[in-house]
Amino acid sequence: MNQITIDVKPRGIESAYIVAPFDKGKETLEKAEYRILSSEENARLRIQEGAKEYISQSGNWVKECGVYILDKGARLTKVPLVCENAEEATKCHRNGKDYYLNEEQIERVLADSVELDTKRLPKLDDGTSYIPTSELHNEKISTYAFGDIAEEYGRFLRGAGINKMPIWLAGLQDKPFVRQLWFCRLGVGGRSDLNCDYRNLHFGNIRVRGVKDSAEGTAKNFTSAETYTIAQIQEALKRRNILGIEQILINELKQ
Repeated sequence: MNQITIDVKPRGIESAYIVAPFDKGKETLEKAEYRILSSEENARLRIQEGAKEYISQSGNWVKECGVYILDKGARLTKVPLVCENAEEATKCHRNGKDYYLNEEQIERVLADSVELDTKRLPKLDDGTSYIPTSELHNEKISTYAFGDIAEEYGRFLRGAGINKMPIWLAGLQDKPFVRQLWFCRLGVGGRSDLNCDYRNLHFGNIRVRGVKDSAEGTAKNFTSAETYTIAQIQEALKRRNILGIEQILINELKQ
């Protein structure tokens, strides 16, 4: 039986994942009072927990979607189209088909989305476009995805040796359709991808991740003036070139 694994304990954001098809995983998480997390929340969790932890070393679905509209191109949206229609969308993938959108859904996407304009971005050797992690706070795609922490997440990635964020897209079709965003792990070769191309919600061996607000904070305020993580303190000391006292300070804070 598939079981939820709580791998991020309450420290501002509590998170858990389940290895299951998307619809079943989402249902199980919601019964345990978790909700599917956003890419910004996923980035916050990675900063909170560190680059070597499981949440950074593994990928999972997030609530954003890549939407493909013939006359509008590819777009990234925070409208949770797949989350709202998880059973139907997963069934479509199970049958080898895409989940197609109606006019009302398209209007919602156009009101809250950003164009996945990747042609102007630098390219990997295979032609895939990428955003340099030093530019996450300057690119509209990544600022839409990561909000106010785009620059901080870029620093975190570079500290982990990740210099590129490739963006994978599907091709356009005659009818508008949606693909769930897969938030890729911190990978080899200095990459950590955003994949808007997967059509495998039905796979039973991939992770569905959720979050819930803990008693100590929320996804929005855990970086407030009162609460900082060990990883954040280490990063701040490093930026100020204050070296040699990290472990002393951390040991004192743990008392």
